[in-house]
Amino acid sequence: MNSRNLRTLRQIAHHLDPVVTVGNTGVSDAVTAELDRALADHELIKVRINQIDRELRQQLITSLVTASNGELVQTIGRIVVLYRGNPDAKPELSNIARSGQRLS
Repeated sequence: MNSRNLRTLRQIAHHLDPVVTVGNTGVSDAVTAELDRALADHELIKVRINQIDRELRQQLITSLVTASNGELVQTIGRIVVLYRGNPDAKPELSNIARSGQRLS
């Protein structure tokens, strides 16, 4: 993904709220299923990680990206922005389509 697309995705994600929360149990099957559903519907999401330890948080971020087959757009503290394009996404649910911006 090029820097222009990343900048556009960060702009869109700025106003989003986290839709998935990773608790102390880590990346469980339930978290993976919810992550998959959210990315299929919204394409661009924020995930909150409730882990204080920085090293463990980085491991969880790597696990999230791997489990979702998505791309890491941005990390700010305990918030992670993930993107996975869906050509069949419903325009009323997709954060990309609702923003009116295009990725090049």
